[in-house]
Amino acid sequence: QVQLVESGGGLVQAGGSLRLSCAASGRTFSRFAMAWFRQAPGKEREFVALIHWNDDTTYADPVKGRFTISRYNAENTVYLQMNSLKPEDTAVYYCAARVIGLATTTPDPYDYWGQGTQVTVSS
Repeated sequence: QVQLVESGGGLVQAGGSLRLSCAASGRTFSRFAMAWFRQAPGKEREFVALIHWNDDTTYADPVKGRFTISRYNAENTVYLQMNSLKPEDTAVYYCAARVIGLATTTPDPYDYWGQGTQVTVSS
């Protein structure tokens, strides 16, 4: 079993920054494909960013140039640095892990999910 625990969400004004963290259990974390998704009220869960075991990354178009995903394998943690936040970034942000296979931009292949952390951006 793998447990994912997100932290770092909160309320921030437009233009501000937040850094989300996702701490994972599991001795083979360095091989996990990791991703962040988000879900706003009344909307489907959407892809935000992913990072492969080799640190290759992919971003959704709305966050390119503003968000950065990274991982620190020594502490089994993946981060999402969010800059220049906009009100439309308001959502619950979820961390996801795929134990075997490549990271994907769709949620179905991921094996484990965190409980989510709320990000609210005020205008």
